[in-house]
Amino acid sequence: MIFKRSPNGIDLPYPSEITPREVYEGRRQFIARIAATAAVGSGIWEMANREAFAQGAKLAATRNAALSTQEAQTSFKDASSYNNYYEFGLDKGDPVENAHTLRTRPWTVTIEGEVKKPVTLDIDRIIKLAPLEERIYRLRCVEGWSMVIPWVGYSLSNLLKQVEPTANAKYVEFVTLADNKQMPGLRSPVLDWPYVEGLRMDEAMHPLTLLTVGMYGQVLPNQNGAPVRLIVPWKYGFKSAKSIVKIRLVSRQPRTAWNDSAPNEYGFYSNVNPNVDHPRWSQASERRIGEDGFFKPKRKTLMFNGYDQVASLYSGMDLKKFF
Repeated sequence: MIFKRSPNGIDLPYPSEITPREVYEGRRQFIARIAATAAVGSGIWEMANREAFAQGAKLAATRNAALSTQEAQTSFKDASSYNNYYEFGLDKGDPVENAHTLRTRPWTVTIEGEVKKPVTLDIDRIIKLAPLEERIYRLRCVEGWSMVIPWVGYSLSNLLKQVEPTANAKYVEFVTLADNKQMPGLRSPVLDWPYVEGLRMDEAMHPLTLLTVGMYGQVLPNQNGAPVRLIVPWKYGFKSAKSIVKIRLVSRQPRTAWNDSAPNEYGFYSNVNPNVDHPRWSQASERRIGEDGFFKPKRKTLMFNGYDQVASLYSGMDLKKFF
C-alpha cells in the first residue's frame, strides 16, 4: 500500500489507494497454495487445521429482529478477508494472512476503575454472562466503504452492570492486546500501541452497543478481533475496539489511539455523519463491499449510519465541533 504524508505528519492511505479485493485475494490464494504445499505431512498442517476448526466453532444465538437491519448481508468471505487490523498489517489482506499467530485461549478481560466490583473474567465466562443475540448491523468505515454483518454478542450494558459503576464513571476506556510476539504489525509506528478506544458512559450503556464474541453464527475469526470486541454501529468502524483485554471506567474522557495520532481527522465521538467530511475526503457517500462495483454509483451515507435511536444522546451538541 502506498502512503502519503498528510498535513499533520501522519502517514495514512488515501481512499483511492485502498487495495482492490481482486488483487489481495489473488495474492492470498497464491500464498495459501505455497503454504499448504510446504505444510503437508508436517505439524504445521495439523496445527493450521486445529486453528481453523477453533475459529469456525458455532455459537448458539437468538436473532434480535428489532435491532437488525433487513439489508442484504455481506458475504462471510468479504467480511473476514477485507479488514483493518493494523496490529497484523496495514493492507486489507494482511490480517487474514497474519492473524493466525493470535492466541485466543486462554484469554481474560479485566474490568476496573470507577466500579464497586472490579473483576477479571475469562472469555468463557464472558460468553456465558448473558444470552447471546445475533444482530445484523451496518458497518461504516471512515475510509468510505461499508458492510452488513450478522454479529453475535449481547449489549455491553450487561457486563458493565455486573461491576456496579460508581457515580464518578463518566466514560469507558477499552484497551486492546499489544503483543509483539503475536502481532507483527506492532512494528509499524502508525499508532501509539496499545490501541485504545473510548465511549461516553451513556453511549456504552446504550442497548445497541454490542460486546461481540462472534459473527455469522460462529466465534470471531482472529482477523475480525477475536475473541472479544466492541461493535458500536452508529460510529465509524475504528471506534469498535478489537481483541479487548481491559475495560476501565473513568471520570475523564480517555485518550484514544486515532484521536491522539490525528485529532483534526479523527474526533473522539466519530459518529457517522454525512455532513462532516474527513479533511481528505467526503463522507456523504459510501461503497458497499461485495455489492457496489467501482462503476456503480455510491450509496448515500445515513446520519448515525441509519441508527436514529441514538440521536437523543447528542441533543444540544454541535456535531461538527464534537465530530
